[in-house]
Amino acid sequence: MNSKPLYLLLLFPLFFVACQPKKKSGVARPKLVVGIVVDQMRWDYLYRYYDRYSEGGFKRLMRQGFSCDNTMIPYLPSYTAVGHSTIFSGSVPAFSGIAGNDWVEQQTGQRVYCTDDSTVKGVGAQDPESKEGKMSPRNMLVTSVTDELMMSNNFRSKVVGVSLKDRAAILPAGHTATAAYWMEDSTGNFITSNYYMTKLPAWVDSFNKKALVQQYMKNQWVTLYPKNTYGQSDTDDQAYEGKFKGDSTTAFPHNLDSSYKVSKATFRSTPYGNKLTLDFAREAVNGYMLGQGEFTDFLTINCASTDYVGHQFGINSIEEEDTYLRLDLELAEFFKFLDEKVGNGQYTVFLTADHGAAHAVWYSQNHDIPADYFNAPTAPIIEGLNKVLAGQFGVGGIADTMVNYQITFSLKTIQEHKLDLNAVKKASVEWLSQQPGITYALDMARLGELPVAEPVRSMVSNGYYAKRSGAIQLIPNAGWFEGRGKTGTSHGTWNPYDTHIPLLFMGWGVHAGHSNQTVYMTDIAPTVAALLHIQMPNGCVGHPIQAVMGR
Repeated sequence: MNSKPLYLLLLFPLFFVACQPKKKSGVARPKLVVGIVVDQMRWDYLYRYYDRYSEGGFKRLMRQGFSCDNTMIPYLPSYTAVGHSTIFSGSVPAFSGIAGNDWVEQQTGQRVYCTDDSTVKGVGAQDPESKEGKMSPRNMLVTSVTDELMMSNNFRSKVVGVSLKDRAAILPAGHTATAAYWMEDSTGNFITSNYYMTKLPAWVDSFNKKALVQQYMKNQWVTLYPKNTYGQSDTDDQAYEGKFKGDSTTAFPHNLDSSYKVSKATFRSTPYGNKLTLDFAREAVNGYMLGQGEFTDFLTINCASTDYVGHQFGINSIEEEDTYLRLDLELAEFFKFLDEKVGNGQYTVFLTADHGAAHAVWYSQNHDIPADYFNAPTAPIIEGLNKVLAGQFGVGGIADTMVNYQITFSLKTIQEHKLDLNAVKKASVEWLSQQPGITYALDMARLGELPVAEPVRSMVSNGYYAKRSGAIQLIPNAGWFEGRGKTGTSHGTWNPYDTHIPLLFMGWGVHAGHSNQTVYMTDIAPTVAALLHIQMPNGCVGHPIQAVMGR
């Protein structure tokens, strides 16, 4: 019988394997993740202006992506810095330490801005020692999903944050970012700090030299479409709308040139701030070659002008609707750019908001909806409280400040006069609870034993960081908010108008669809981490949204 030698039979499988085409090893990931936060965007804006959106902006996200239609903020206060830190860390102020846009250090009484850093200097700023440039993420006590991405591959990814606002560029980009850029009002330039670099890249210098802010502000702000077609908005020139400095009316057209000469900050309250931001983001993609390397890159973008417009004109103004219609077109152009630069289906994008906003008080009252201001200039809370405490304890200046809807006491005064802090808080709660517009005045040291309805109890607890949060938390009535003036709107409360936010995912790894199941802002970072197959941030309390990935 003729048979092949045994060694040939043994070698044949090895020969077969060697001749097979080699499969690529490694974990599948997108080339680029883009996290877009639209400042002060309420969830209902997706549908309020839907009929007038283009096919390539918000509608593209809703049709091609996955929409989490019942996404809620799970903490207080609902402010910008807290929103950005939570979105990208999956944490809450109780762990992140980002207890507001600013806060009072309870032991010293010092007022601190969320990204203040006296140890750094501005880079690209008109004055390197100016406050505008002395910023970093060091006050954030947890990692972000962008940090975790960097650590997952030994810092070979690139992470860039972009916003008009320093806090909205810095906190999302995290501690280990390649760069974060924000706008300096006095020059209209994008700047950074030496926390990130010692010199601006050439492409940033080139962008700044275009002086786009000055060009935009030479023109009038006129509506994108005929003014009488803005059916989702109130009529123009309402009593609740704020004027640009130097203007005699709130009506269109807005003479931006004259207003800009009075105040450089005027630019932020125009829709051109969003256009500038997305133009700069496009240059960042090119300048850093984001999405072109071996490892996944991450770009964070905050469109901040929607917040400034809302604060000035209110959410029912034509200015608000016009800003969103323009933003929709700008997003469509940006997505088209990413399709061409990175590749359609090769990047993952998510869009959300840091908080929402209330109807203007005058608007609500005019339509018989309960609303008002508390802590208005005519009846300041701290002044009234101190009068009551002085009458009871014989000492003035016991209550120090009200920040983030929280009362901070002067511990120095209390200690010097040997007062009983618990007695001071008890007297304060009794008086504050009787003031118009206040639902709860909560002694945070006793929160566990107080009869507080959900979800307020959990939101207050999640937002409390003892070293940076006031001793007493105030919860205003629905429709009420802190009065800083009689125009525009604000936010910061537990109510759905402030805490129900949009959340849409689109692109690589995303299953198209939508869900009304309740999810939370804290679920965004772990969802991104799951898509990227990396560790979730170290203070994360959220969970991956399985439906986004079709699971």
